[in-house]
Amino acid sequence: MYCEFCGKEESLPFVCNYCGGVYCGEHRLPEAHLCKGDLRRKPVIVNTGPSRGPSWWAGGAPTYAGPTRRTGVFSRLEIRDIIIAWAALSAAFLLVLIRQGSLLSGLGIIGNFGVALVSVGSGFVLHELMHKFTAQRYGYWAEFRMWPFGIVFALVTAFIGFLFAAPGATYIMGYDVPDRENGIISLAGPATNIGIALCFLAVALTPNTTLEQIGALGMEVNLFLATFNLIPVMPLDGAKVWRWNKALWAGLFVPLAVVVALIFLGYI
Repeated sequence: MYCEFCGKEESLPFVCNYCGGVYCGEHRLPEAHLCKGDLRRKPVIVNTGPSRGPSWWAGGAPTYAGPTRRTGVFSRLEIRDIIIAWAALSAAFLLVLIRQGSLLSGLGIIGNFGVALVSVGSGFVLHELMHKFTAQRYGYWAEFRMWPFGIVFALVTAFIGFLFAAPGATYIMGYDVPDRENGIISLAGPATNIGIALCFLAVALTPNTTLEQIGALGMEVNLFLATFNLIPVMPLDGAKVWRWNKALWAGLFVPLAVVVALIFLGYI
């Protein structure tokens, strides 16, 4: 992002709590950028991921809040965090496949890692990016941050044979976020996983055995991600969707939970 006063690029700029403008460290204070905002306004912080303190974030928690001026803007730090979280989660899933003896035949380690990148990694990354883009469309600042402890814990649990998938989350800040907007921002992630699962279902229906395996794996993983994130417990997405529209939440969560249960029981 760029300072609106001097134009200097900042990977983690400050957003004025009063006027909502984006500024560099030199011009972050209201008097330094000739602020014309309403001093009575107070920022509201929304976190789409696990609830943690400032040490949760690599490099410290962002220290600003307010609307963004552009949609789809990425800082260098955010791009770095996305790549690291994506690769780490995919590597952890590969370890789970190795431990369970479930590697896709004929692909080798590198091929299976590629499958993990596409099926698991893309499901997680696109889930978080849809939170970001939806929040930005409403005018809120939003960036992804990796969680170093979550990455390490994911790799450790993968060696045991199961995966704790919380390598990071999208951090959102804005003013007085209404329940409706908060619910839609939260719903964007699981809805993306449902869409990805349908795409993998189409791949699973192809006559090619390898593609069928990849499609089935990608579909199951993304259905699980959507269902898990819709559980109505904070800080998961489902809690915010439930608060906004309980009927919509039930219409999505109940069918997904049934399908996922049938998959794990071997009926699908």
